[in-house]
Amino acid sequence: MGENSHEEKRPVNQITRRGAFGAGLGLLATPSILAPASAQTAQQIAIATGTTGGVYYPLGGALANYLTRGIPGVSATAEVTAGSTANFQLLGANRAQLVFGQVDAAVDSVRGAGQFRGRVVPTRAIAVLYTNRMQVVTVADRNIHSIADMKGKRISTGAPQSATELFARRLIAAAGLDIAKDFRGVERLSPAESTNAIRDGKLDAYFFVSGIPTSAITDLGATPGTQIVMVDHADALANIVREHGPVYFAEQIPAGTYPGQTTPNHQLSVANILGMREDANPQLVTQILNILWDNREDWARVHSAARDFSLEQQKTTAAGVPWHPAAEAFWKSKGANLG
Repeated sequence: MGENSHEEKRPVNQITRRGAFGAGLGLLATPSILAPASAQTAQQIAIATGTTGGVYYPLGGALANYLTRGIPGVSATAEVTAGSTANFQLLGANRAQLVFGQVDAAVDSVRGAGQFRGRVVPTRAIAVLYTNRMQVVTVADRNIHSIADMKGKRISTGAPQSATELFARRLIAAAGLDIAKDFRGVERLSPAESTNAIRDGKLDAYFFVSGIPTSAITDLGATPGTQIVMVDHADALANIVREHGPVYFAEQIPAGTYPGQTTPNHQLSVANILGMREDANPQLVTQILNILWDNREDWARVHSAARDFSLEQQKTTAAGVPWHPAAEAFWKSKGANLG
């Protein structure tokens, strides 16, 4: 993550990567999470996060550290992935035991809809984290001020199997454009790749869904001679909710969040959750939540998005998918009004 004046963070030590989780699922031997950890046998917990240019990855690295230190016999690792859709697919295949993900992708996973193509994943929420903001990014000399202005342009809708791609395609359709016909080119790039492509004149705009601020957009805004433009799109709310349900809502990214951003960005958002399988061991779920809750102030120093991790966020409607029973009991014991 890039340094900037709007984000409190510190280095995350011991973030481990066994390799990038992505389009394929043949990645790790499946660890068991159905028995409590013991001191004799190390229990592996793979935490599916996202790209290195987003927010999931540093938060996942810190979470891995907390769990490894806090649960005897457990070794947790943060894994680079394409993002939410891939994460829930990995959860369904038992290749990840704990995942970060957007609620829209989580809902598709339990329904077997969209990219899950009839393969239902027994996703259960264990915590509602923070808001993920849709950020539609361009620069001034591309003359793009709305989604409609993107017609005939070169865009990136995010990495394959990411929640950015899912949300971007829905937003484009809600704005009345046809992704198959209305663009000069459609790429599927990570945020860091998209920033570089805009700098190199190979791309006009890109979509990225994350907490704020995020390093790839910060880096673009800080590029000498570049005027960043954050494209407003909150006017698409009614259309996208009519088609996909009330998992999306309108927010604003304050002016000054990114270098050169002089006005608020009126955008759409979706909640993030931590998810596990329905059959995850209740004792392990409770241990994870106890450790995360005890470390929440430190987590917010890793990335400012984690400041929003609170009791007030723990709402059944925000989670989008059913709670794991142990998580529901945990939050009720802390005084959360799940609603």
